Amino acid sequence: MSSTVLTTKPVVRPGAPSPGPALAAAMLGFALITLDTSVVNVALPAIGADLRAGMSGLQWVVDSYTLAFAALLLSSGALADRVGASRAYGAGVVVFTLASAACGLAPGLPGLLAARAVQGAAAAVMLPASLALVREAYGDPGRRARAVSLWAAGGTVAVALGPVAGGALTTAWSWRGIFFINLPLGLLALALLTRVARSARRPAPLDVPGQLTAMTALGALTFAAIEGGTEAWWALGVAVAAFVAFLLIEARRRHPMVPLGLFRNTTVAVAVTAGAANSVAFYGMVFVFSLFFQQVLGLSALGAGLMFLPMTGLLAGVNILSARVAARYGARLPIVLGQAVGVAGLLGLLTVDADSSRVAQALLLVPLALGAGFSLPPLIAAMMEAVPAERAGTAAGLLNAIRQTAGALAIAVFGSLAAQGFDTALPTALLISAGLLTLTALASLRLPRRGTR
Repeated sequence: MSSTVLTTKPVVRPGAPSPGPALAAAMLGFALITLDTSVVNVALPAIGADLRAGMSGLQWVVDSYTLAFAALLLSSGALADRVGASRAYGAGVVVFTLASAACGLAPGLPGLLAARAVQGAAAAVMLPASLALVREAYGDPGRRARAVSLWAAGGTVAVALGPVAGGALTTAWSWRGIFFINLPLGLLALALLTRVARSARRPAPLDVPGQLTAMTALGALTFAAIEGGTEAWWALGVAVAAFVAFLLIEARRRHPMVPLGLFRNTTVAVAVTAGAANSVAFYGMVFVFSLFFQQVLGLSALGAGLMFLPMTGLLAGVNILSARVAARYGARLPIVLGQAVGVAGLLGLLTVDADSSRVAQALLLVPLALGAGFSLPPLIAAMMEAVPAERAGTAAGLLNAIRQTAGALAIAVFGSLAAQGFDTALPTALLISAGLLTLTALASLRLPRRGTR
């Protein structure tokens, strides 16, 4: 993601249209992107039964979207700058909507996976472009800050509604409905975009070699984790070679996609690792428990979605509380405390089995969401505060890409464990997640009490 995405100055024109449609279009697009990272999980057993897909196939249904999204996030901001945010956003919405239709119409697993990858690529273009639209539409810094908060709230609401919406559509209609629901929403976003001023084009360098090697490394590493066997060792070798090539390319380019010098900053290094650990815990557990609720407990897709409602429904409120605590005490306190609560929640989930009450199972998921929701906003803010303004967009893209990649790898690893049986997979996944969060919570103690650049 280019740094210019987050530092674009608004273009003020006489008689410019109201900023409301730009904000509405951006919120809707961000909600669509976020929805498709959470709505699919509860539909996985139905997809597997209909398309005769095993566990590895179900892992790819999630990860084909997430990997394309994560890998392209690193350079999609620069692309949005080159063609203009409004054009990039419009193209992204069109492709995302068409890919959603292809997902819903997919006759088999290969077609679904290909369409999901296209969805993820389109989402990567939409995300930075949607934020750029908001920043261009609001010239006043105070109004712009409130607009960005509303934009972020759209994603939070989508995370909360995703499991329930996915379960309801799968139970009442079909798993294909979770993709068809994107069609009217995409058309609405395009209709709103027609009332948005056209964005200016700006020069921005594209790091094509870095992008290609990053995609190769992430794809090969995920393949190794999901598929296993002899092929996994070959894939792992490809991943290592591609990653080394990526580091060499980024170290030598004048305008690298990922400036490696950012990692010399302690706050950046801690924020990236803590963000990754939170994604492993949150997205990994949503994936594993979606399968557990249906395959072990025998719940319907809707029943499984409702089990997540207490967990996800609190995210927006916790985000707001976290921001207030960080403003008063600094970012370190909510970051460390949130991760500690997440660890406690993961350890509490070790008590869950097929005989546990449904209410207890749903409530035991809540501390994990409380921890993630409490730690992530100040963690992101601390990282943005630690880098120069001209690097803010790059840092944001890097953090989001690594978080998405960590979530994809968690699904790959935990799904492979689940294929061997939930008796060992569930506690192993919980202990891995708790161990990672414990390490990053301890590392977070090195953060300054107040943000410093």
